[in-house]
Amino acid sequence: MSEVTNFERWFRDGKRVEGDAIPAATVVLVRETSSGIETLMLKKNSKLAFGGMWVFPGGRIDDVDREGAPDIETAARRAAVREAVEETALVVDEESLAFISHWTPPGMAPKRFATWFFVAPAPAGAVTIDMGEIHEEAWMGPADALTRRDALEIELAPPTWVTLHYLSEFGSLDALMADAHAREPEYHETHMGKSGAGMATIWQGDVAYDSGDLDAPGPRNRLWMEATGWRLERSD
Repeated sequence: MSEVTNFERWFRDGKRVEGDAIPAATVVLVRETSSGIETLMLKKNSKLAFGGMWVFPGGRIDDVDREGAPDIETAARRAAVREAVEETALVVDEESLAFISHWTPPGMAPKRFATWFFVAPAPAGAVTIDMGEIHEEAWMGPADALTRRDALEIELAPPTWVTLHYLSEFGSLDALMADAHAREPEYHETHMGKSGAGMATIWQGDVAYDSGDLDAPGPRNRLWMEATGWRLERSD
């Protein structure tokens, strides 16, 4: 049974099968500055899941988010808005959210959160963190965040990296939001592979998705995580 079907069952009856990923949502808050767009990044408490990593505001979808929701995407939107308030004190307009992707981690992950990713313009107001679950906050240019990861100044998870790479393609908030609202959301169920060239996260459409053979000829849809830096390899 696919993760998406599992989520639909969970949304209907509120019961999650042991081993299923935990449904979650995150919101990528973006603002425009004189030097380009910036996104709000939060550093997780090192003692928690994804500890020490820089992430976007978000968390698990709770029962309160499901109550009265017509579908699971609506529940995810509610969770994204609620988590933004809890983690940053920023009140995000639910109608402004653009659903861009969904990520399911590999089965070997110790704690698995399958996450709906939304993009939204950052609302006005000061960012306030609790210094509990979140230890630092910063507005970062997407390309700068990727550079800092390769310099080992910050730590990112692959879905965060890929999302920052997507943001880095836009020079204005209007252009980004127009594309985010128009695009079809991408669904990613991550597999892992390793070769002499290094380790890679692999997604559907890659020749190595089922076999794990990173050297096989064929289409690519992977993120290479090499010591010299991370790089996205996708066939047209």
